[in-house]
Amino acid sequence: MTKSMKAVVLTHFGGPDAFELREVPVPSTGPRQVRVRVHATALNPLDLQIRRGDYRDHVPLPAIIGHDISGVVEEVGSEIDEFVEGDEVYYTPQIFGRAGSYAEHHVADVELVGRKPRNLTHLEAASLTLVGGTVWEAFVQRAQLSVGETILIHGGAGGVGTIAVQVAKAIGARVITTARASDHDFVRSLGADDAIDFTTEDYVVGVSRLTEGKGVNVVFDTIGGDTLSRSPLTLAAFGRVVSLVDIAKPQNLVEAWGKNAAYHFVFTRQSRGKLDALTRLVERGLVKPVVGATLPLARMGEAHDLLENGAARGLRGKVTIDVAGEVLALPPVRRAA
Repeated sequence: MTKSMKAVVLTHFGGPDAFELREVPVPSTGPRQVRVRVHATALNPLDLQIRRGDYRDHVPLPAIIGHDISGVVEEVGSEIDEFVEGDEVYYTPQIFGRAGSYAEHHVADVELVGRKPRNLTHLEAASLTLVGGTVWEAFVQRAQLSVGETILIHGGAGGVGTIAVQVAKAIGARVITTARASDHDFVRSLGADDAIDFTTEDYVVGVSRLTEGKGVNVVFDTIGGDTLSRSPLTLAAFGRVVSLVDIAKPQNLVEAWGKNAAYHFVFTRQSRGKLDALTRLVERGLVKPVVGATLPLARMGEAHDLLENGAARGLRGKVTIDVAGEVLALPPVRRAA
């Protein structure tokens, strides 16, 4: 008899009401795959883009989406000796082409799977996989951020920014971030050296003030648009801009040309190696995921609405989903000051 599981299915492209909770078959496990009982998942901007239809050519409907998993191995393929049943793991599922994390069970290629940090809960671990892997690739593999350099991180209080600030400090960089005044103490608690209130000061002016006109070595852009085109104004000569945002319209990057700047665009590639590097930072106490709010699987639409509008409501960190039903109380979301 085929086993079934609960899953949140994207039935059409559109708003947060595009999801439906369904009973679907538990996926089968291949020789080099593991089946994981999902304890927690988390939401990312990529999830919102997929739901809205930005990648409709890559996501045939109906679809189970989602890109963060923390859970326990329940079945291992016949050719696997890296994991056994009962191991706690975390990972990002393959992006596009296979089912995602909005479900009670998930099957993944073993090469994507890492051992969950021992000092994190499943909710914390699930909030780290895609964001952490992306930040690691952006800083270490692309920008090659070095000890003593200065980095500007846009949006330090958000789901990506909270991890970016901590990883940059672990590398040994000076961190300047943009954040509302009400979040300045918070981002400093994560390791930021300086914070610019983007609601009252142009960040280009703020960076010049904080660096005495020298500029920063690296800019980490999670916003795009004008932020992407104006970030070179904050750079020192031969600086680097790393962006997670695609270019919706042509950009005039003459300021980057004038600085001999390099641009890197990151659409993350999953691997166990990046997860293992993050695990070492986490277990040394250098990185701690920030969970901003937690909802159950059945309230996925509300979770998407919260991620889309959370900045205006003072959301800090990640929106997570408690798939296994381990959390009874849902933390309130702050109202922005």
